[in-house]
Amino acid sequence: MVGMATVHSPVIRQWSEMSRDDVFEMVLLRTEVFFVEQRVDEQEFDALDRDDRTVHMWIPGDDGMAAYLRVTKQDATEGGAGRAFGRVAVHADRRHEGLAKRLIQEVLERFGHEPLTIHSQEYVMGLYEKFGFEVVGERFVEAGLPHFTMARPAGATASEERTPCSGQTPH
Repeated sequence: MVGMATVHSPVIRQWSEMSRDDVFEMVLLRTEVFFVEQRVDEQEFDALDRDDRTVHMWIPGDDGMAAYLRVTKQDATEGGAGRAFGRVAVHADRRHEGLAKRLIQEVLERFGHEPLTIHSQEYVMGLYEKFGFEVVGERFVEAGLPHFTMARPAGATASEERTPCSGQTPH
């Protein structure tokens, strides 16, 4: 499927706009990536999924969601940001197509004028650095995996923001 799959434009919705099928596909992809592949043993779904301020973004595939992330509004700032994104997941057979990059580009188009943070898994920090994110704070364990908080100041620019999508994507 890699290289031959159709790449659709990102879908952007709040919880109240998501269909039952959208929710099912989100749960399926996040479960496959976080519980089955990464063996996360902590709660994955939370009240932020249903929060009216949360924006869900995904790229549909021929057989469900190919890639997903969510953007949350934070009451307490972390790294100086009022918004964070996370739960970045790419279906196993769609990795290395630039889908995560495409979703991050969409986040920056919509929210790049604001400071942003992400709790990045250690192995994929390089991807976020290409978009202007920098490590703030020490390494920590979240969901049993090593992470770093990364922040991006409002209006920052970076090398990947306007380049075609390709290369390694997180899962």
